[in-house]
Amino acid sequence: MKSPKGEYAGRSLKEKRQRLRWSDKYYKRRMLMLDQKADPLEGAPQARGRVLEKIGIESKQPNSAIRKCVRIQLIKNGKQITAFLPGDGALNYVDEHDEVHVQGIGGSMGRSMGDIPGVRWMVFKVNNVSLNELVYGRKEKPRR
Repeated sequence: MKSPKGEYAGRSLKEKRQRLRWSDKYYKRRMLMLDQKADPLEGAPQARGRVLEKIGIESKQPNSAIRKCVRIQLIKNGKQITAFLPGDGALNYVDEHDEVHVQGIGGSMGRSMGDIPGVRWMVFKVNNVSLNELVYGRKEKPRR
């Protein structure tokens, strides 16, 4: 099907372009919001959740370590995710049933980063106090 050429071809060119754009996989995913539907955070950059348990995840080859992570239940929709705890000794400042804030870990296309398999988020706040401040000893976790 050739494109129309001529003085009055504008409308049919526009309609044809709109129809054929659906064959572009990135356009189709964006228009149908497939990435947001599959995302536990529903397209948001950050979310709050409650800590269910602390877990250690083995890093991928060639590294050998146990990365400290937590299982979290999101408050907004009840979905469970695994989030990484950055910092040396950060696991000591997080307890079960604490409220934590999570954000993306920074991998390409919103995926996991580095040698931590399947972990796409990281904790940056615990009970509304920065995890970084807790690790460096600048602040204390509030008593409940």
